[in-house]
Amino acid sequence: MADFRYFTTYTGVRLPLKLVGPLAETEISNRNTFIRAHFDGAERVVRLEKCVYGAVVLGHAYDYHPNGALKRAEIVVHDEDDETTVLHFDENGTAC
Repeated sequence: MADFRYFTTYTGVRLPLKLVGPLAETEISNRNTFIRAHFDGAERVVRLEKCVYGAVVLGHAYDYHPNGALKRAEIVVHDEDDETTVLHFDENGTAC
């Protein structure tokens, strides 16, 4: 999973998050905040991390149904509690 892509931020509130503002790897050294993401062979985001001042503060991991709909989302907020939320979705993308 070392082949990352970098983005300035994300948009929207629906999962999976939509990443915007692509960055070259050479551009992230001059930024305080950026998103590091890994995509699967179908160009779907499977993992992303929000990095702030060199620390990962938020992580998302996604699994998909064979039809491409989101199946599972694991969201980790990296703070003193490292709170993890796991959401499941049916084949229509509806939370269950």
